[in-house]
Amino acid sequence: MGSGRRKAFLTRPWIITVLVVAVAGVGFGLYWFQPWKLWQDETVQEALPGAVVTSASPTGQSGTPSPPTGPRTLAGGELISHEHATSGSVRLVELADGSHVVRLENLDTSNGPDLRVLLTDAPVTEGRGGWHVFDDGEYISLGKLKGNKGSQNYVLPDDVDPARYTSVSIWCDRFDVSFGAAELGRV
Repeated sequence: MGSGRRKAFLTRPWIITVLVVAVAGVGFGLYWFQPWKLWQDETVQEALPGAVVTSASPTGQSGTPSPPTGPRTLAGGELISHEHATSGSVRLVELADGSHVVRLENLDTSNGPDLRVLLTDAPVTEGRGGWHVFDDGEYISLGKLKGNKGSQNYVLPDDVDPARYTSVSIWCDRFDVSFGAAELGRV
């Protein structure tokens, strides 16, 4: 094909339209799937909020100082894998001030687009049958996953009753699938 014929071929309106649509399709696909995240790990190491320290120590009825109040684990469980290999543990913790956090400890999962931490009432089921259930019932999004590795805290809103929820999922909101989940067994 000579350069004149090639130039005539590439200037036809339908060829330009097909090329523009193809480039736009590739761009959208890359944005939607974000495949590079599979090779990018983000590690977050947060400490569990500790005991409240006061200058004057309260005394009990016997006159002896009361031990400082600190975080108290209400429920916990081990993460199981769903769409992606996932491990670590989850704890529902009541802090000294009465607020609650969901704590992910030693989390290890794949990174992905739009990952969130969900507190749900769904049962945790192994296998493909458990991948898509966490947005079916009652759930609360505690926010974007801070990192796909490490230990991190997610604060529950004050108006949420943690006793109403029985599981936690690492949820890919973009594809409506659980990467991993843990049943919250009461302590």
